[in-house]
Amino acid sequence: MESDSEIIIKENNALVIAYYFPPMGLSGVQRTLKFVKYLIHYGWNPIVLTSETNDYYAYDEALTEELDKLNITVLKAGKVSKKKSKPRKFPSYFMQKLGRAFLQTFLLPDSKISWKKYAVEKAKFLFENHKIDVIFSTAPPYTDFLVAKELSDKYKVPFIVDYRDTWVDNSFNFYPTPFHKSYHIKLEKEILTCASKIIVTTRYSKETILKRYRFLSHNDVVIIPHGYDKEDFENRQVVADKSKFVITHSGLFQDNRTPKYFLKALSNFIKKHPEFKSKISAKFIGLMRKSHLKFIKKYNLIDNVEILGFKNHSETIDELMKSDVLWLMMFDIDRSPGKLYEYIGSGKPILISSPSGNMRQIALDSKAAIATEPKDIKEIEAAIETYYNQWANGNLPKIDPKYAKNFDRKLLTNDLARELSLASAFN
Repeated sequence: MESDSEIIIKENNALVIAYYFPPMGLSGVQRTLKFVKYLIHYGWNPIVLTSETNDYYAYDEALTEELDKLNITVLKAGKVSKKKSKPRKFPSYFMQKLGRAFLQTFLLPDSKISWKKYAVEKAKFLFENHKIDVIFSTAPPYTDFLVAKELSDKYKVPFIVDYRDTWVDNSFNFYPTPFHKSYHIKLEKEILTCASKIIVTTRYSKETILKRYRFLSHNDVVIIPHGYDKEDFENRQVVADKSKFVITHSGLFQDNRTPKYFLKALSNFIKKHPEFKSKISAKFIGLMRKSHLKFIKKYNLIDNVEILGFKNHSETIDELMKSDVLWLMMFDIDRSPGKLYEYIGSGKPILISSPSGNMRQIALDSKAAIATEPKDIKEIEAAIETYYNQWANGNLPKIDPKYAKNFDRKLLTNDLARELSLASAFN
């Protein structure tokens, strides 16, 4: 990884604005990191502008090592903290909502707005001394979009926006007054009016944006879904415990997500089939709230649940490959959790507890998934029983590699490279 004092400038230079980036762990950095990794294969030289912060829930040195091998220029902007880097504690849902409400009341469009001036200043030398062909910004935080627009206006370089989650219509955003919402709409409209291209991860997100901003055409918004890196799954030497049926969940239970209904369903299944108690295990990779851990004891699952804690990305892939079934849950249809696509990349069958929507359909289209409503304990229990019986009989379904290929990050980056080329052609 090159520092800003060793900037490598080539033809086709793309400035990638991403507040969240390694060494930060968790799923928010995966999409951008893999785009950066594979843009090189399509003739683009990515230069990353990210934050100087060390205030993360988790650090992933494995991702940093992967980045170092790419010899990518990474510019860090912001105040240099004297505090030793250590992960933040994962807050309770109540504290998370309270904190979000406070921050979104006083900091617009988000809590990272103070980073904007540092980012613009950091990029000044780069633009004044080198040729940048296009800007690519990814959000949240939506401040990334504001940085991109200001740099675009100042240096007359086109910019592309990439929505990992929607903005104004995101049900998790908080608008304490009509003014707050109108201000967000105004900002988003300004961004979308000036952007050369708008990239989203799902059809739902595309339809949401087009419905709100009628001046946009169908071709203005392009879908590039989340994905998985095929190289992450190749040549892994993992040894699974074949004597146990293992269901694994990977990642945070962010916002209102909870393992409560799954754990209750698992408990019911074991009560009905006590002879299977020693043969079934549920594993949880990632940070867990204290309130969630209480359900394990409440439902008498101490012997059947294993809390693995935070694992780096490489270790997480190992755990997915050791598992028999992979589970995820969500109450909303707004978001597109990256874990689903890595589940697909593993080839393992999927149990998705989600309302009808894009994520549920993507899982079902794999032909190796069972979908339930997120709170339907009986449905989840039935799915566990179906998969257990298939495992016991040696006929668990597998995801067709041809379907999984739709989410190969290297191929998806080809789509991004095309959009960068189209945008820069009019510069």
